Amino acid sequence: MLKSIFQKLLLSKFVRREDGVIAIETMIMLPLMFLTFMALFTTFDAYRQYAMNQKAAYTISDMLSRETMAIDDAYIDGTQMIFEVMTRSRQQSSVRVTVVRFDGEENQMVLEWSESRGGLASRDNASVADWIEMLPQMVDGEEMIVVETWSRYAPAFRIGLGEKDVTNFIFTRPRYAPQIEFDDGQDELNS
Repeated sequence: MLKSIFQKLLLSKFVRREDGVIAIETMIMLPLMFLTFMALFTTFDAYRQYAMNQKAAYTISDMLSRETMAIDDAYIDGTQMIFEVMTRSRQQSSVRVTVVRFDGEENQMVLEWSESRGGLASRDNASVADWIEMLPQMVDGEEMIVVETWSRYAPAFRIGLGEKDVTNFIFTRPRYAPQIEFDDGQDELNS
């Protein structure tokens, strides 16, 4: 009996003591706070990467829309380098530039030219024919510049997000010239 009273007294003293509570709370909360901060950082970093990719794609599209001279291979190589620099991509990235013309009689898009860098294949007529639903209304013979970008996003921490493909499909009308031509260097060879 005396032993059980003594145990109850010790147990009640132990329950009433408050020293060491902060250390225990810290041990419980610190890992949870750390995981929360890692998840927030990963989410913010993903949104930042998506925004940077979109800004780079719009920059390339705007740059092309202002051209009055023919575009060549070096120019397309430069768009790939601009995309990589602007996005600070640590993974592989690709840029595809396509110029389409609206054929009012056939009511479809016709490929004028398409060039890509970084792994994406160039477009063909079959792949752009159904773009009429994806592009704004155009008059017969009008051209549209389409810039497609692709990169792989790998999060810094594996918390909630896995690796994702970041793609953009940006279209712009030519600004200072009615059409954007591609110079593949063949005219110089045939002369």
